[in-house]
Amino acid sequence: MNKKTLSETDIRSKFITPALCGEGGAGWDLMTQIREEAYFTKGRVIVRGKIVQRGEAKKADYLLYYKPNLPIAVIEAKDNNHVVGAGMQQALEYAEILDVPFAYSCNGDAFLEHDRTATSGTVTREIALDQFPSPEELWSRLCAAKGLTPPQVAITTQDYYYDGSNKSPRYYQLIAINRTVEAIARGEDRILLVMATGTGKTYTAFQIIWRLWKAGTKKRILFLVDRNILADQTKTNDFKPFGAAMTKIMNRTVDKAFEIYLCLYQAVTGTEEDKNIYKQFSPDFFDLIVVDECHRGSAADDATWRQVLEYFSSAAQIGLTATPKETKEVSNIEYFGEPIYTYSLRQGISDGFLAPYKVVRIGLDKDMLGWRPELGQVDKYGQLIEDREYNLKDYDRNLVLEKRTDLVAAKVTQFLRSTNRFAKTIIFCETTDHADRMRQAMVNANPDLAAANSKYVMRITGDDDEGKAQLDNFIDPEATYPVVACTSRLMSTGVDAQTCQLIVLDKRIGSMTEFKQIIGRGTRINEDYGKLFFTIMDFRGATTHFADPTFDGEPVQIYEPGPDDPPMPPIEPTPGGDSPEPPFPPDPGGEGPDRPRRYVVNNVPVSVAVERVQYLDENGRLITESLTNYTRKTLRTSYATLNDFLTVWNDAEKKQAVIEELVVKGVFLDELAEQVGRDYDAFDLICHVAFDAPPLTRKERADKVKKRDLFGKYGDQARAVLDALLQKYSDSGIASVESLEILKVDPLRTYGTPTEIINLFGGKSTYLAAIRELETALYQEAA
Repeated sequence: MNKKTLSETDIRSKFITPALCGEGGAGWDLMTQIREEAYFTKGRVIVRGKIVQRGEAKKADYLLYYKPNLPIAVIEAKDNNHVVGAGMQQALEYAEILDVPFAYSCNGDAFLEHDRTATSGTVTREIALDQFPSPEELWSRLCAAKGLTPPQVAITTQDYYYDGSNKSPRYYQLIAINRTVEAIARGEDRILLVMATGTGKTYTAFQIIWRLWKAGTKKRILFLVDRNILADQTKTNDFKPFGAAMTKIMNRTVDKAFEIYLCLYQAVTGTEEDKNIYKQFSPDFFDLIVVDECHRGSAADDATWRQVLEYFSSAAQIGLTATPKETKEVSNIEYFGEPIYTYSLRQGISDGFLAPYKVVRIGLDKDMLGWRPELGQVDKYGQLIEDREYNLKDYDRNLVLEKRTDLVAAKVTQFLRSTNRFAKTIIFCETTDHADRMRQAMVNANPDLAAANSKYVMRITGDDDEGKAQLDNFIDPEATYPVVACTSRLMSTGVDAQTCQLIVLDKRIGSMTEFKQIIGRGTRINEDYGKLFFTIMDFRGATTHFADPTFDGEPVQIYEPGPDDPPMPPIEPTPGGDSPEPPFPPDPGGEGPDRPRRYVVNNVPVSVAVERVQYLDENGRLITESLTNYTRKTLRTSYATLNDFLTVWNDAEKKQAVIEELVVKGVFLDELAEQVGRDYDAFDLICHVAFDAPPLTRKERADKVKKRDLFGKYGDQARAVLDALLQKYSDSGIASVESLEILKVDPLRTYGTPTEIINLFGGKSTYLAAIRELETALYQEAA
């Protein structure tokens, strides 16, 4: 056998797999310890105009496990025309991402090993094919490098919970779980995990608790949350396997017969007379406390959560958050220590586990320029309005411009009408009163749907029991109503709105923590319901937080429409408690000298003032130059000359593949067509913008082909098919010509089924040759 003639797949099946688990191999179990072509990311969701697709997912050729969910080695294979270490750089990259200690490269002759645990001595070495280490050898080396004792090893190897389904932890969840369990096994008692909203913190916490509980090292555990809905969701979903061992502390009653306690932190704190309810437990009652959304309380020295944690100071404590607080006054890190693991929003979007987003920025004239009342002007209730300059700091707190609210509702409605009127939408308002007025404005802007179902628009705030009762329906992907939720703060955290497609910001957000939490309401992906990305409409300039270095995930597009522009780019695809209200006087005479006023003005016109479109490049950086200049630079990084591009284009079996590759690289062809001309083919857009070649429209190219009479060798019906394909090209571009699906639509289907049409040409290979001939004719002239 000549190894040089074998493919990489042959090298894996004939040499690597037998070396691992074949007769005389290293003793790895093929079923439980080896995964081949192990995909560990989903592939980033790429939104480029009308195109929404996934990028390439990362996969390791081999991923080896000591036990299920305890990965220990990664192997990258190469064919025998490569040297033995040719795959090492890729293996190391994957090993670092996956937090795996041993990396290997193999070309069928031998293995090259890189020991990431080694701090001295031999780090890399070549190993004969029949000398690959066994699972026990690698595990022993890892434990020795980490200095784990036998009792600690027993904890770190405790099984995960497995219910027999196909659900398994994602790679970053495994890292968070395994690092935390190992840290607890070592005796560490203050641990911080930072995981972006939507990445499964509760499921991660469950597996940590399950393994420690089953190992017997933590027998009584308290899980603290800050919202009642979170406690209920946790009990019925992720924590359900704990069964009868679990209870939820309710009605300020304590039953010490359980092992797993779920608790709303307000249930063990509160007014002076009952806030010490948690002291019914002895200080050493709990072995482990896990604090969800720990940025909301435990970080501040005087916070009520902090008092609970300090009372149970002997327990190991784990803080979970997407947004750790780090200010001069408040610090999660000061209390818990540096995060043991961080999985950021940016990484989640890059891996394809979280949804990217577009941003529509709308600047209203009164927001940008401010407003000053005329001398002696009164509001709708007859109150004399204080003569001063009012701006965004005042609006919807001590000054209500009703027409401003109406305009925001109109813009949101316009956006929904142009995309999907039943897309789940959250409108974040300044106050609960503002949320109620926004609800009314949205009802008035959507009278048909509001009349069809009164729950089309709902106010969901902490002081509205009817609205809160609909929260479960809002987050349920299968429930149509409510569609639009108007809130202030209630839904800013802990609401798992998987199908939320539009987030509207009509409130000032000064806190980066709150901003990240709000953005997190839309970052979940639900492919079953077509939710792959979401849109943010910003009326208050809150998205300037994207420029903050502490923010870790940029939008894929930023659009600022002008007064007469649509609420979205023309290329858009179709696819705690609440803020307290400022005092509102019942009448002008009801105010004291120190009591703040709030004015309600209903006759001040408000309009859209800003028009600007911005995009992000493939690296997530905001493009500040013109789109044509940016496109020219981007294209010329791939093709130095027009001839270089023509060579690639002409050699491509499918032209659409070249187009899709450019889209992935960050070329905005749809957006470019909006500026240069919608009648141009992608080929002409590229040649014209990047290389100054004069473009031809698709119709002009199609007409040139028709004049040449190139298809006389085909029968009448076959020629008619090619003429119809030329017309499809003229109408919509090359993608329609290359797709066999086009044969199922008019007028092509009048010539028969796809199989019958292909047989008109003598078979599939002849049909595809005719298509290539047609493409050659279309692009025979570079311009």
